[in-house]
Amino acid sequence: MALLGVNIDHIATLREARKGIEPEPVYAASIAEQNGADQITIHLREDRRHIQDRDLKILRQTIQTKLNLEMASTEEMVKIATNIKPDTVTLVPEKREELTTEGGLNLTEDHRFVISSLKKAGIEVSVFIEPDLKMIQVAKDLGADAVEIHTGRFANLKNVEEIQNEVDKIHKAAILTKKLGMRAVAGHGLNYHNTYKLVELDIFEEFNIGHSIISRAVFSGLAEAILSMKLIVE
Repeated sequence: MALLGVNIDHIATLREARKGIEPEPVYAASIAEQNGADQITIHLREDRRHIQDRDLKILRQTIQTKLNLEMASTEEMVKIATNIKPDTVTLVPEKREELTTEGGLNLTEDHRFVISSLKKAGIEVSVFIEPDLKMIQVAKDLGADAVEIHTGRFANLKNVEEIQNEVDKIHKAAILTKKLGMRAVAGHGLNYHNTYKLVELDIFEEFNIGHSIISRAVFSGLAEAILSMKLIVE
């Protein structure tokens, strides 16, 4: 049975559209946990376009499950993470002009110190990368505890044959991840129509899903949206 991580960034995006106080991401996290979320995921971006430092601090104090902090590999973010101590840090690529994360992280030797620093602080380190076997081996060599495979290309494909080819690629990447002793996670672009294809592989320990859940919540309410996705990943 896979775990469900609920990304609440878009609750903060809506709040920041008016620079006001609602909707409250902390309240969203509470609803998520009460309705089956096994983890709350947030991305503290360098430009603070949605999640703010105060959100991170309050969530660390109030979350009853696990807190997964997505962040860039910068000195500022490492300092914040080692101070707040989320349960997991997921290292992601970050470009200020992008609307959302556009692809996986290109891991290099430069990431070794970041990963080491976070692990010394008692934080599990996950890396958000493409379903590339060579990059997964690099993740292991650098000391990552988990790999979150970027499923964005899979989510955007329309052709049935191309979709199956990408699923096979993701599956092989997940197999290698587990073989190397790291947790296998999937995320990005997953929704109520495509997630089941990856669930059927019966290899992922966790799915991180945000935009589709928050989008559905606009019409059905957050509790129902999370419960429905929980049934899919289980």
